[in-house]
Amino acid sequence: MAEISISNSDWDRLKLKVKRKYNNLSEEDLAYQQGQEEELITRLMSRLKRNREYIVFTLKKGMLHLDTNRL
Repeated sequence: MAEISISNSDWDRLKLKVKRKYNNLSEEDLAYQQGQEEELITRLMSRLKRNREYIVFTLKKGMLHLDTNRL
């Protein structure tokens, strides 16, 4: 079970922030549907060569500040 839950509408905004920070990520890397948090985390771990804790922390931090540019 993923440690984070992201709705499709939240992902639309969060994805822009992630793409800005990691501009090497493709649309395929950032493909996501609600309920597929585990697949997203695993894919980002692989593409960014970071551990799970880092990815989850980054996503959660972005979710806290959805209305700002902070990530």
